[in-house]
Amino acid sequence: MIKPLLVKTSKYIIALAFIAAFSNHASAQTDADAIMIPKNYFCTGLMYGHSDWDHYWEGDFKRTNGNLGHVSSQTVAAMVNYGVSDKFNILLNLPYMATKASAGTLKGQNGLQDISLFLKYMPVEVQVGKGVVSLYGIGGVSIPASNYEADFLPLALGAHSKNLMARFMADYQRSNFFTTASAQYVHRSNITIDRNSYYTTEMHYTNQVDIPNMMVYNGRMGYRSESWIAEAVAENYTSLGGFDIRKNDMPFPSNKMNWTTLGANFKYTFSKPAGLELTAGGDYVISGRNVGQSTVLHGGVYYLFSIKKDKKDKK
Repeated sequence: MIKPLLVKTSKYIIALAFIAAFSNHASAQTDADAIMIPKNYFCTGLMYGHSDWDHYWEGDFKRTNGNLGHVSSQTVAAMVNYGVSDKFNILLNLPYMATKASAGTLKGQNGLQDISLFLKYMPVEVQVGKGVVSLYGIGGVSIPASNYEADFLPLALGAHSKNLMARFMADYQRSNFFTTASAQYVHRSNITIDRNSYYTTEMHYTNQVDIPNMMVYNGRMGYRSESWIAEAVAENYTSLGGFDIRKNDMPFPSNKMNWTTLGANFKYTFSKPAGLELTAGGDYVISGRNVGQSTVLHGGVYYLFSIKKDKKDKK
C-alpha cells in the first residue's frame, strides 16, 4: 500500500506541469511569446497535448513505481485571441483534461480544468541598431471551470486555486531571428479540501490549504517569419514555499514543485486558405523536485480572421 501513495503527488504535480507547459507553448499566440495579432482580428483554435512519465523525483531522489506504470495526461483546449489594437490583445483558454495510469487499480479522472484570461500589452517597440526591441506587460487570471477535487491525488485535474499572474517580457528581433525572455509571478489562493485536519511539516486543524505561489522563467530563440516560426524553448518553474514528499507518506497539494523543461515549437501559416495555422512541438523535463520526468507532445490548428472588413482589407 505504500508505493501507490508515494507517486500520488508526482502524478498531481506533473498534471500541473503539463497544464503550464501546454498553455504556454501549444498555441499560435500565447502570454509567453512575442506575437501580437492586429486590431479587429480574431484567432481561434483547438489544441491537443499528451504527457507521459514513469520516473519521478521524491524530493531530490529519482525513482520509479511499478504499481502505476506509465502515468499519462491528455488535454484538449479551446482558445480565443482578440486584437483590441495592434498593441493590446485579449486571450482566453479553456482546457479539458483526462488522466490515467497504465498499471494498478486507480481510476483516471476527466473534466474541465481551469479557464484563464490574459491581457497582453506591448507599450514599447523601437529600432535598436539593426534589430527591433519590444517590451510587453501581461496580466492574467485563472479560476476552476468545474468542481473537481484537488485533494484526490494522483488523479486531480489541478490545484483548484484561483490564480493571479503578472509577466514582464522582452523580445529582440533582427531580420528573421529572435530572442525572447520573460519572468512571471503566479499568486495562488488557498483551497478548501474535504477534511478538517492534515499534516505537512506540522499539524493543521483546518480544511484550508495554503498553496505556494510560483515564479516562472521562460526563454526562447529561433526563426520567425510571416509563414514559419521555429523556436527552442527553456522554462523553469519554482515554488515559493511548500515541502518535499516524505518517504512512505501521503502526498499533499501544497508540496514544493520545481522543474525545468527544454523543448521546441513550430508554426506554419498557410497563404491559402489565408489565416489557417498549424502548430506542433514538445517539451521534456530535464530536472525537478517532487515532479514526474514527463515528455509532453502538443499540436494545434487555428484560424485567424478579421471581423471588420474595409476597402483596404478587401483589396
